Amino acid sequence: MEYRTLGRSGCAVSALALGTMTFGTEADEDTSHAQLDVFFEAGGTLIDTADVYSDGASEEIVGRWLAKQPAGIRGQVVLATKGRFAMGDGPNDLGLSRRHLRDALDASLGRLGVESVDLYQTHAFDPQTPLDETLGFLDDAVRAGKISYVGLSNYTGWQVQKVVDLAEFRGLARPVTLQPQYNLLVREIEWEIVPACESTELGLLPWSPLGGGWLTGKYTQESRPTGATRLGEDPERGMEAYDRRSTKERTWDVIEAVQSVASSRGVSMAQVALAWVVDRPMVSSVILGARTVEQLQDNLGAAGLHLSEEETAQLDAASDPGAADYPYGGPGIEQRSRALS
Repeated sequence: MEYRTLGRSGCAVSALALGTMTFGTEADEDTSHAQLDVFFEAGGTLIDTADVYSDGASEEIVGRWLAKQPAGIRGQVVLATKGRFAMGDGPNDLGLSRRHLRDALDASLGRLGVESVDLYQTHAFDPQTPLDETLGFLDDAVRAGKISYVGLSNYTGWQVQKVVDLAEFRGLARPVTLQPQYNLLVREIEWEIVPACESTELGLLPWSPLGGGWLTGKYTQESRPTGATRLGEDPERGMEAYDRRSTKERTWDVIEAVQSVASSRGVSMAQVALAWVVDRPMVSSVILGARTVEQLQDNLGAAGLHLSEEETAQLDAASDPGAADYPYGGPGIEQRSRALS
């Protein structure tokens, strides 16, 4: 396992993180604990969860695993959670207000059985709450020792820049990471969000690096998925819905390219897709999300795997999202460039 700093902080984390959204739903407690064991045996340190995952059950499962670990293991864990989404039916049971985040953080600490977390992330932007209110609460939580670092999740480029600028202007705790969706099928964040993170020195914690299973090769163009897979159980599931992606020729071009590199390397398609994300600019750690221990073990096979320039170029070409000429395509890039000669 390789280690990197958590964004611009001095905290070291494993280049592969364990996401726990499946805990309590797709993975029962025994399976979840087995995944945590395998992850730490492989040298993993960063655990990512959220209050809304399985309506709090994910945090509770992680908390019970932490409680039975010796002090040495617990001391190596870098624990991350999130707050923002609804955990009740009341009008103040969601959002990034001081009131809701106070209750959400305390509830997360209780479920996790800890006095503090290493990274507390706002799970999405909240247009109803002033940024200085949210940042003021997070700064207070840092000063109180309840969180070590502040992170963002699912923010756009302008939102990232505005949050960081305001934090610096007010002298408040500054975010160190952003958690976005990022994989070979979803590269549009490279147009604005990645540059914003480069400008502000935020580390990326990509989620869904396998595109909801698409990049593992489990789905085919000939037939809609069936059986015990996420899309087999629900073909219209969220952003990775089968009919939504299967109609795009680019999807199958990317899968073919991943299969080609995997075959030549003698590794799984999942490992190739993960290796591509791990080496993208600004990436601190890539979040793995598995239903089974076997899936996690295969994903962990990507630890230390780095693609050649030729392999990366092959994947880049197949997955190019095709930016329009302006502002993200050639003419736009040319306008934003300046030669010194």
